[in-house]
This record gives sequence, structure tokens and C-alpha cells, in this order.
Amino acid sequence: MHDPSPRPTPEGAWLAPAKLNLMLRVLGRRPDGYHRLQTVFQFLDRADRLYFTPRADGRIQRGRAAADVPPEQDLVVRAAMALREATGCGAGVDIDIDKVLPMGGGLGGGSSDAATTLHALNQLWALGLDLEALARIGLALGADVPVFVRGYACWAEGVGEEISRITPPEDWYLVLVPPQSVSTAAVFGDPELTRDSSPITMADFVAGQCPNDCLAVVRRRYPAVADAFDWLDAAAAAPRLTGTGCCVFGTFASKDGAQAALAQVPAGYAPFIAQGRNRSPLFA
Repeated sequence: MHDPSPRPTPEGAWLAPAKLNLMLRVLGRRPDGYHRLQTVFQFLDRADRLYFTPRADGRIQRGRAAADVPPEQDLVVRAAMALREATGCGAGVDIDIDKVLPMGGGLGGGSSDAATTLHALNQLWALGLDLEALARIGLALGADVPVFVRGYACWAEGVGEEISRITPPEDWYLVLVPPQSVSTAAVFGDPELTRDSSPITMADFVAGQCPNDCLAVVRRRYPAVADAFDWLDAAAAAPRLTGTGCCVFGTFASKDGAQAALAQVPAGYAPFIAQGRNRSPLFA
């Protein structure tokens, strides 16, 4: 049976879902400066919503979007430009984003927006590119973009581009968003970052090995993240940090359990609950 194709909601919105890194190990640094990683990606049923309107003049125009991001740096605009360059297409589009996912949160919002843009414009502009072609274009935009392009929960290695499909439990998560944006470059550039972890296997992860090697650096550099992590720990929620972002999350077997913990969260953390999804909501 074939996987479904990505498609907009009945209201015309293209979803760009969040992700969590359920584990992140840093195995070493390559000569080009990038780090070799092991990580596990799972999607959430929480998403930005993107809208695309064709233009006849060939311009790529951004409307509603994240504040303080110049158009030329916006991954959505860059994705549209990269798609045109790769195909020779001269079509234009207006792009509006209802932004839900926080910037610098480790939820992959920018990469997800870029991947959704590639899928939407591939259809809107009738380009006919397959999944692997879109993933190759996405990789030039960021290591996480191909994960969102392919749209399934995965075990990832290399710089995050070598992926294998997996099916972890679709648990409920309580996610806290501390009022700090974490710089990925600063975390990976920190001299105290662990860069020599031994690789683990998928069986190790399933058995409960799910550390994040970036946690110690993020805790030290961003006290609000440390405080949020400690609150979840005290709430017996088995806290984890996602990626190199500010968001920390606890795991629950049921929605009721996550909602009960949500009701106790102190002010200032912009909390939300969401369920893990092994297939991106963009493909639902």
C-alpha cells in the first residue's frame, strides 16, 4: 500500500508540524565542522499553517510570517526560491503563515515550514518532483528538512540526513516553552559540549536510553530552560530536551495524564500538550 500524498486541509491550509527529538547523541565532529549525530525524530499533532496563492507576475511574496525574520532569511522564501532554481520554473506565489511553533524552540518549525513549502509548490506549480528530489533540495536548506519532506518518524544519523523509518509509541507530551530562544550555533560551538559519545542501537533506545548530549550546555547557558526541566523532573514527567532548542517535554501514557500535569504548570512557560505522530499530519 502506498503512503498518502501530502495535501491541504479542507480549509486550504498546508500543515507544518512540530517534531521532537526523543534522543540526541553527538558522536564527533567532521572536518567540515558539522557534527555526527544519532537522533530520533517524531512528529506532533501541533503545526504551523501555511497558505499559498499563485501569482501571475512570477514574484515570490511573503505575507503573514514570523516577526523579525527578513524575507531573504526566511526558510519558506528560500525553499520557494530553491525549488524554482532546481526546476527552472518561473511561477510566482503569495505565502502566508499562521505561526504557532516558537522560534529557537527545538521543535523544527522553520525546517517544517520549508518542507511544507516544497510539497505545496511542487503541486501548485505542477512540477512533478518525487519525494527524493524534494528531499535533496531540502537538504541544502537544513539537515532536518528532509525528515519533514519524507514525513515519517525516523532514526537519523550523519548530520541528520541518513534516516530509517521507525515506529515509537505515539505518547502524549507536555511541552514547556521557556522564554528564551536557544542558538543552535552557540550550543554546537560550546567547548564543553560532549562530542565523543559512543553510538547506540535502536534496541538501546527502545530499552530506554534516550539522553540528549546538548542538555548540559543548554542548562548552563539558559537558566530558564534549566528551571523548566527541573519543574518537569519534580512532576515525575521524565523530562527531556528536544534538539538544541529551549523546549523541554515530559511523556505521558494518556491525554488525561498530560492535561492533569498541564494544569499545574507555573506561569511563564507557554505550555501545551500534543500527541506524538509517526506519520506527519501533512500526510494525514
